[in-house]
Amino acid sequence: MPKSSTFTIPRQDLRRILVVYSVSEKNIQSLFASMEKAHRHINVISFAALLEKAGVDREKSANIFRRLGMDDITIRNVFNMVDEQKISAETGRIYNVSIDFS
Repeated sequence: MPKSSTFTIPRQDLRRILVVYSVSEKNIQSLFASMEKAHRHINVISFAALLEKAGVDREKSANIFRRLGMDDITIRNVFNMVDEQKISAETGRIYNVSIDFS
């Protein structure tokens, strides 16, 4: 897959896929709201993180991505980047602590 790819799917098709993988209506609405804020375009890493936040496990997320046309190598790279973002966020929290001496 090229470095930059766009996967386009009609809203109703994405809704059907999410329902098949047991994503709740509340979480579907939340995902769609996030996508609307981004002008109906979302980075796949952000989308993977949103799915995870919605309680969708990685196997189900991988299957959703496969249905969108992604290959397994790309999917694995997406999950690796999600993990890297989490590590960076945790590290940032640790290093942003300051100590003042009086």
